[in-house]
Amino acid sequence: MASFNYVALNRAKAKVSGALDAADRRGALAALKAQGLMPLSITESGNTAGSQAVPGKTKTARAPSTARMKPAEVLLFSSELADLLEAGMTLGAALNALANQGEPSDPICAVSADLRDRILRGEAFSDAVDAHPRSFPPIYGNMVRAGEASGAMVEVLHRLSEHYERNQNMKSKIVSALTYPAIVLAMGVGAVVFAMVKIVPQFTTLFSSMGRELPLPTRMLIGMSDGLLKYGVFYAVGIVVGIVLFRKWINGAGRTQWDAFKLRVPLIKGLIASGAYASLAYTMQTLLANGVNVLNALRISEETCGNAVIGAALKTARERVTDGTTISGPLAQSGVFPRMMTDMMALGEQTGNLPAALGHIGRRYEAELDRNIKIFTTALEPLLILFVAAIVGFVAIAILSAVFSATSAMGQ
Repeated sequence: MASFNYVALNRAKAKVSGALDAADRRGALAALKAQGLMPLSITESGNTAGSQAVPGKTKTARAPSTARMKPAEVLLFSSELADLLEAGMTLGAALNALANQGEPSDPICAVSADLRDRILRGEAFSDAVDAHPRSFPPIYGNMVRAGEASGAMVEVLHRLSEHYERNQNMKSKIVSALTYPAIVLAMGVGAVVFAMVKIVPQFTTLFSSMGRELPLPTRMLIGMSDGLLKYGVFYAVGIVVGIVLFRKWINGAGRTQWDAFKLRVPLIKGLIASGAYASLAYTMQTLLANGVNVLNALRISEETCGNAVIGAALKTARERVTDGTTISGPLAQSGVFPRMMTDMMALGEQTGNLPAALGHIGRRYEAELDRNIKIFTTALEPLLILFVAAIVGFVAIAILSAVFSATSAMGQ
């Protein structure tokens, strides 16, 4: 056991200090969090003063600044940083506290340490954030810049936390809706491959000994089994190559066609479109409500929307806005967005409260996403059952027809 000295914030946001015994640094962090304390610094007794993690001081043993935070980690980083700033800590001290909460290799700790070092060197927080594009998308840096200009950094961080939480919730809903069919399809394909490789060849030997022509379904089944046994490796290589080429195509020249297809295909389009519209509305609301101008809000929304068709419509709208045109007009003319969405945006522009209108749009399409998920899962279950039944029925007919053929031949 080692002894650790700590400085932390209690539930009342008051600073407390003390010492505790733990097996290692991670155990000390866990012990403090179990007591409801937020660690600001933890140093092992006997360390030199130069290695202590005190607010405003830097530590040398840090992971490189190329560390990348996932969206869920950015959400946690933003909410904790907002809480520390709200408790009265300076930005440098708050970043130092986050940098010392876990192991140096943890993405949050590594990125926080680099942000802290940049702040101490005199960089603006927005510029430090922009130095980590793999962790912070353009919306983050622009909102932080607006928070620096308005002096409302805590409010901006809270809104960023809400933005990330909404996006995470919508993504988790879509992933949950697609997980069940993916598992069923994978198991169905696996069962068919197993039957073709292990079961059908055993019947093939039996059918070959009958000495008479087999029914067409049986010949088709045996042919597919033989082809899979002889050329299965080539099929697998071809599938992998096809997937790689397809991904390269949709990430390059074919991205617009693929994104347009996703907005048209039955069942899927409801999930994709409603999720994209809700995310776009919330993103623009967050940006405009925090003082980002319309052109920058459209540019950032274009870069982060994740759909080339929607992005192209936003780009056209941004070019038209420079001529004094409203946002809703070009978006309505694009034919990409539903009329209800553009009409609500037009109403928000007329009343001078576009962020509030965008908030209503976001909630409207978030609710529609929930309905589309229910429709998708309800419709997909019988389709999957029908698909599996068709495969099993074909195999059963192919085998039974051969058995009936052999039985009738023996009766003659």
